[in-house]
Amino acid sequence: MPIYFVHLYYSRYAKIKNMKIKRVFKWCVNLLRNFWPWYKKLYKGRAWYTKTMIGFVSCIVAFFIYLGMVDMNFLWLFGKSPGYFSGILDPQTSEASEIYSADGKLIGKYFNENRTPVKYEEVNPMFFRALIDTEDERFYKHFGIDPIGLFGAMKDAILRHDGRGASTITQQLAKNMFRVRSQYSTGLLGKIPGLKMLIIKSKEWIIATKLETVYSKKEIITMYANTVDFGNNSYGIKTAAKTYFNTSPAKLTTEQAAVLVGMLKATSYYNPKTNIKNSLARRNTVLTNMYNHGDLSRVACDSLKEIPIKLDFKVEENYDGQAKYFREAIANYLKDWCEENGYDLYSSGLKIYTTIDTRMQKYAEDAAKKQMKQVQQNFNNHWGIYRNQTSNWLRQDPWQDENHQVIPNFIQQIAERQPFYKALLARFPNNPDSVNYYYKEWKHPVKVFDYDKGTITKEMTSEDSIKYMTTFMHCAFVAMEPQTGAVKAWVGDIDFNSWKYDKVTAMRQPGSTFKLFVYTEAMNQGLTPCDKRRDEYISMQVYDKKQHKEVTWTPRNANGSFSGDSIPLKSAFAKSINSVAVRLGQEMGIKRIIETAKKMGITSPLDDEPSLALGSSDVTLLQMVNAYCVIADNGKHHDPVLVTRILDKDGNEIYVGPTKSEQVIPYKSAFLMQQMLQGGLREPGGTSQSLLGYVGNYRDTEFGGKTGTTNNHSDAWFMGVSPRLVVGAWVGGEYRSIHFRTGALGQGARTALPICGYFLQSLFKDPEFKQYHAKFDKPHDDDITNDMYLCASYSSQAKRDTTRRDSIISEEEVYLDEDGNPISNPSEESEENSKKASDNFRNNKNTGESKKEKKKKASEQQVNLDDL
Repeated sequence: MPIYFVHLYYSRYAKIKNMKIKRVFKWCVNLLRNFWPWYKKLYKGRAWYTKTMIGFVSCIVAFFIYLGMVDMNFLWLFGKSPGYFSGILDPQTSEASEIYSADGKLIGKYFNENRTPVKYEEVNPMFFRALIDTEDERFYKHFGIDPIGLFGAMKDAILRHDGRGASTITQQLAKNMFRVRSQYSTGLLGKIPGLKMLIIKSKEWIIATKLETVYSKKEIITMYANTVDFGNNSYGIKTAAKTYFNTSPAKLTTEQAAVLVGMLKATSYYNPKTNIKNSLARRNTVLTNMYNHGDLSRVACDSLKEIPIKLDFKVEENYDGQAKYFREAIANYLKDWCEENGYDLYSSGLKIYTTIDTRMQKYAEDAAKKQMKQVQQNFNNHWGIYRNQTSNWLRQDPWQDENHQVIPNFIQQIAERQPFYKALLARFPNNPDSVNYYYKEWKHPVKVFDYDKGTITKEMTSEDSIKYMTTFMHCAFVAMEPQTGAVKAWVGDIDFNSWKYDKVTAMRQPGSTFKLFVYTEAMNQGLTPCDKRRDEYISMQVYDKKQHKEVTWTPRNANGSFSGDSIPLKSAFAKSINSVAVRLGQEMGIKRIIETAKKMGITSPLDDEPSLALGSSDVTLLQMVNAYCVIADNGKHHDPVLVTRILDKDGNEIYVGPTKSEQVIPYKSAFLMQQMLQGGLREPGGTSQSLLGYVGNYRDTEFGGKTGTTNNHSDAWFMGVSPRLVVGAWVGGEYRSIHFRTGALGQGARTALPICGYFLQSLFKDPEFKQYHAKFDKPHDDDITNDMYLCASYSSQAKRDTTRRDSIISEEEVYLDEDGNPISNPSEESEENSKKASDNFRNNKNTGESKKEKKKKASEQQVNLDDL
């Protein structure tokens, strides 16, 4: 029934509309029918000069009637035109959106057309003089249309002279800004050959006169300078000055301004980058025009003509600048918001103010590059990868399964997903030999990554190029303020040009860094760091998703043994003892742990299974850093903040970033977990001790940390916590099958921790960042007593395992030579300094133990345990 009424409504609407059209058409016919006899009477009995005058006036009146009909799109014959309010007063030009850092630096742009408007005062006046002298010498005298220039152009066309341009600057602005030739249709008459161009020119005249009635001459010429295309994706004078001369519009010299003005006649033909001779001749013509109009003296003109064109050319791309992965994350972050609010990130001219700090970002990028270069050297030596050799450069295949067996057809499967391989199959559908030749034997130039040179070109086969790029190790790093959720540094990988996929938001297993949630839930349920749990063998039946059946699961510690002792939770957490974490997981309940993780910021799906206590479910680095911020901020959760505010192109604030926080875990739990995290640096055998070797011992700052390493060392993590800043790093292969074979090289303390260490080292040495020096608050909850977290640490009396895994006694990193043999650590921090820093850090905290007990603890060998 409702469909019937809708159909009836639209049927009646169509009939009424057709009736109106018929009435208008009938009225026009009657008007013309009555007008013509009256008009003929005007000529009857008149002298010839009177008839001539009537004809002349009639043509002028008819011309203005025609323009009115074009402007109002009479009977849909001419197509729509911009009105005063719908276009002229609010012109919609494509402008680049700019991204600014928290310290006020422009870090990049989003654009389809790279255009950033400037004010009249921000441009060298000589540019405007050159523009007017060359393009529109009567600019200040006409009303948008230059009759003298129009008649001159008509005369040149009739006499077949070299035609001059008849368009004024205002007309060119109308063409550039409103895109009459593409954006606005030419109606029904535009389909008739010859009439389309007449209608287009008519619209340009109409728009030009409208612009002259609304804007001043200064505003018009500024709008023109901001919209004109200078070639090489340089729209507007600001981008053009930057692209061709690496300067600002205000600092353009006269001869540089003349070069840019000269390009406007034909941007390709007079382009100084590709046609320097044509550009030089055209520039000199512009200088001559300036002399002819009195804007240059003869001496100045001649001297400027002698100056050669000196370019500082660089085309700005969307991905130029700093923090490229972060900017791509911003684009994804704002995608839905722009759609909901009617903005286009690439053309609306937004000013986006972000949380990133360019100085901290540089420290982060430098730290990642420094550490990953060494990790890659170790990985190459570990597997026998010699990238400088042209043949036999890959001695062993590093893609291996859990049983350390080479995965067959691993590279082939990657190749089959690539566009070039699909193109080969399409080209040679019945000829596999040709496919294999072009894939495995044909050497050709390939762009690959190099740590020292960036992107380089090498001659190699397609198969080798995949192997070359696949055997790189990757990283991610995030620094976040726990009190606000503001992201201060973001490193998505080692090189954006080579790997666009952002590892900050990649889903990977977190390993023992996930134990934070297990122990936090234990604190929620009333346990304390000084409560004990036994380190002993555990076995349970679990459902194996791969085998689709129940199997016996026996989680092991990193050293392959169990002490059998009851261990304080703070020691078990610091040493990353897996048996205790699994036992706590069963005791607290996996579902409760999942709930706690979700409250603290984990949004990825988490599997309800016992291995979750050891970090078996995938999460992202951003989520983990955000969750660790909850502990640093005394149990409050803030969503990650990337953007603080957005202004539209007119300077109006249209977006403000989130500032709300929520208490998601009790303060008591957060405080006790702060003590647990600090234990990673203080406790004997703590897996995060080496952090102090990088950062040093700051008496005004406290640090905590947690390492994580997954099965087969596929994923290595480190999370660093201080009261005002939380950092996190991940290191691993692009594919989980690409990894180190030993924990001595592949664990979180060896690979991920140094990235955080180098970053914090630079940050805390910089006096500009004193605000990040802070200690955790003293307990202000009467329910928290010293005996909950100040107790003797555990030291094993059992057989010692001297394999150093994730627990660092010496701060010496493992570095390998080309034969895979260990070499000395070139790091500036020595073992002695690191141990001294660690001891001093522990001494600053009075635990109430006797000197005798402290001496005994210091002399005991630390138990070394690895993470799963």
